[in-house]
Amino acid sequence: MDFAQPAVENYANPRTCFFHVLFKAAALAFYILSALFLNSFVIIFVVTVLLSALDFWVVKNVSGRILVGLRWWNEINDLGESVWRFECLDQESLARMNKKDSWLFWWTLYLSAVAWIVLGIFSLIRFQADYLLVVGVCLTLNIANIVGFTKCRKDAKKQIQQFATQTIASRFSSTIQSAFSVV
Repeated sequence: MDFAQPAVENYANPRTCFFHVLFKAAALAFYILSALFLNSFVIIFVVTVLLSALDFWVVKNVSGRILVGLRWWNEINDLGESVWRFECLDQESLARMNKKDSWLFWWTLYLSAVAWIVLGIFSLIRFQADYLLVVGVCLTLNIANIVGFTKCRKDAKKQIQQFATQTIASRFSSTIQSAFSVV
């Protein structure tokens, strides 16, 4: 009898996964630990927001593209209106995306926001408005990525559905045309 273990899927992009988690963890860890060991709010604010900004940039421009095949940005058009722009890989490439990479991307994106919300609640309970400001900036950057990637994922699904509908319609019409051309 052969009791072969099922193949365990590894991370396809371990470096990207590492940096995707690194800046989130670093910002949270620095904020939590610095409150215990540092007395300077300015240092805590600057370093925590800098780490959170690095996380925002890495997620938006690197790990989102590599781990889930999505990219988003927001621009102002000629009328002064905010316009969301989305890019996604084609359907075939999206289907080949590593499930573990995707799982890590989405879970850490949402869990870090939950962590900032919990820290914000602690700041409210302790009446620390200055620390609430730090949490607010970090949470805002995190939520911007959540909103951007969630909209991008919905847009990608809509594009895939439109592609499938167009493909089926064109196949159907070519089948009908070939059926009538035979007659």
